[in-house]
Amino acid sequence: MVVYGEGRYDCAEHGTVRPAPRRAADLGAGRFEPRCPRCGRDLAPGLVAEDAPLEPRSTYAATKLAQEHLAAAWARQTGGTVWALRYHNVYGPRMPRDTPYAGVASVFRSALERGTAPRVLEDGRQRRDFVHVGDVAEANALALGRDPEPGTCVPVNVCSGEPHTVGELAAALAAAMDGPAPVVVGGSRPGDVRHVTADPARARDLLGFRARTAFADGVAAFATAPLRAPAAVG
Repeated sequence: MVVYGEGRYDCAEHGTVRPAPRRAADLGAGRFEPRCPRCGRDLAPGLVAEDAPLEPRSTYAATKLAQEHLAAAWARQTGGTVWALRYHNVYGPRMPRDTPYAGVASVFRSALERGTAPRVLEDGRQRRDFVHVGDVAEANALALGRDPEPGTCVPVNVCSGEPHTVGELAAALAAAMDGPAPVVVGGSRPGDVRHVTADPARARDLLGFRARTAFADGVAAFATAPLRAPAAVG
């Protein structure tokens, strides 16, 4: 999902717009919502489709887009076929514990296992699409069973289609684990975006994929699911 940068936004006056990068001064003052580049109003987030402009905002995101470009070039040169599956916020069993690189669900779960409150950045209202790893596995299997047109690389969102906030995830996981309530600490991570939630229509139409795991059920199961140790360099 990081290839999109910020997701889709609409301005009440100017329609669908691309927000400018958030300014450090605004973030430091607790103004987290992106603004319309034309009138400066706060924007309404929506569901981002695969044909949206791509604007990676971190080194990690740029490498993901580079992978898509390499795969697309290979497909054009060889007549091969590629699905570029754009996973959104994947969570579930076997996530690595005690590492900041495994996604926010693992970070919160690791904190709660230590008996500490999950620390939520910004104001906790940033929106994401949390998709269970079992649904991701099903999307992978469906993609393996059918090909797009030869010579093409077709991007597809792999998502639940149901936006939730990071604060909601922290609160639901803390309740499921009977742990301390989340603490909203403000601040932000360099290169992070405010809202990015996905349109699931193309996955449904081309792959026949629909996520089956409801947010409440998936988070409740994740509260007791086995985790794994993070990879280490010897």
